[in-house]
Amino acid sequence: MGKKKRSGPGTGGTPATVAASAAGVTHRLHAYVHDPAAGRYGEEAVHALGADPARVLKTLVAEVDGVLTVAVVPVPSSLGLKALASAVGGKRAVMADPAAAERVTGYVRGGISPLGQRKLLPTVLDASATEHPTVWVSAGRRGLEIELAPADLVALTGALIAPIAR
Repeated sequence: MGKKKRSGPGTGGTPATVAASAAGVTHRLHAYVHDPAAGRYGEEAVHALGADPARVLKTLVAEVDGVLTVAVVPVPSSLGLKALASAVGGKRAVMADPAAAERVTGYVRGGISPLGQRKLLPTVLDASATEHPTVWVSAGRRGLEIELAPADLVALTGALIAPIAR
């Protein structure tokens, strides 16, 4: 994949990129011009960057038995709420209120990264991510993705790996 790229004007400086750099994780940043009218942020990233949709992951925040939990799944997939609950030993999962997700993670919707969140939340990475040498997740703002090895994503987030996408 090459050497890690340092954050610079217009490409980074987010808590996510700082966390990756501070940990010495090899990564690449991919910037694109975000369209404010875009409603599906993950699909926008895939299209704008010409990336493999299976390798671009979206970060979703759910509530499992009242505990905010991060789920990271491929853009073309949807989150299996029952599978997420099961993965963390819970009974019931629902999508979190967007305002609560933004407040706890420190990121805005469409730019929520699993890296560098204000509060470390339980995190589950879909098992399909481990099939790829690298994956792309939001780097902490709309229009910026960070590419890194799935093992590094797991190490930085403390994520569990489970089949949570459908």
